[in-house]
Amino acid sequence: MSKLVTIYGGSGFVGRYIARRMAKEGWRVRVAVRRPNEAMHVKPYGVPGQVEPVLCNIRDAGSVAAVMQGADAVVNCVGVLNAYGKNTFSAVQAEGAARVAQIAQSQGIGQLVHISALGADPQGVSEYARTKAQGEAAVLAAFPDAVILRPSVIFGAEDQFFNRFAGMASLSPVLPIAKGKTLFQPVYVDDVARAAVMGVLGEAKPGIYELGGPEVKSFAALMKQMCDVILRRRLVLSLPGFSAWPIAFGFDMLQTISLQLIENKVLTRDQLKNLGRDNVVSDGALGFVDLGITPEMLGPILPSYLWKFRPSGQYDEMTASARNLKGDT
Repeated sequence: MSKLVTIYGGSGFVGRYIARRMAKEGWRVRVAVRRPNEAMHVKPYGVPGQVEPVLCNIRDAGSVAAVMQGADAVVNCVGVLNAYGKNTFSAVQAEGAARVAQIAQSQGIGQLVHISALGADPQGVSEYARTKAQGEAAVLAAFPDAVILRPSVIFGAEDQFFNRFAGMASLSPVLPIAKGKTLFQPVYVDDVARAAVMGVLGEAKPGIYELGGPEVKSFAALMKQMCDVILRRRLVLSLPGFSAWPIAFGFDMLQTISLQLIENKVLTRDQLKNLGRDNVVSDGALGFVDLGITPEMLGPILPSYLWKFRPSGQYDEMTASARNLKGDT
């Protein structure tokens, strides 16, 4: 019988790419999610019955253990960008990560891959960074041979970074961002998936890998590149921290006073704190080169999914081509 991998958060942005690659490797894939009925898009990644969504809440030890039964390897992709409801940073990124690793150790799982984030720091100014570091520490304490991946900002067709800001840019002549000088090293989602698969297959030695793409750019430069791709001339307005703070505070308070009925999807105070630190690979850290992976460039991939934010969507290139033909006659 083929081997089995359980992927916690396997229907999410990164998880679905890992699930697809594991199916291509011939493994059975168990996609552990809170809402299996919303994860049916993963089933076609393999032959019938090869990829199956199953119910699991990472905050519940019983459900974590149940979906891990019989697995040969485990991947944990679960994380949050905003503490919302019961899914607090601590509950998901620290306690949840510890729970998965401890149960994996108790069940004798062969391989554990944990998706963390670049900037994880026990002394970090943001709760996001601190709980990511706490999760890593708990994983290594319970499962010393784990492979931990720390990607920079991840881009790809389903990302919540470029898609979000491209949507904003398509509606307004001004694109406000906070702390535009902060550096990022964008990494393609499928490159992160390739690294995770190597961890599952035992082709990556245990340890922490920092994953960044081949380019380092400021937040503002990335937004200008994005605007060029979607053919929008926009003023990228970089707000200093003290100017962005009232905005973040206001949306956080709206989330609080609405009793969590309205989620802050604009900018949180914790995200603003996190933006105060560059998001790039550390000198001397293990990374793609140690895995034999050449990461993809940002330029060729952005147009493949941001075209929908152009003024005429998919027809812009045809319109430009027609204009050129008219000019030649």
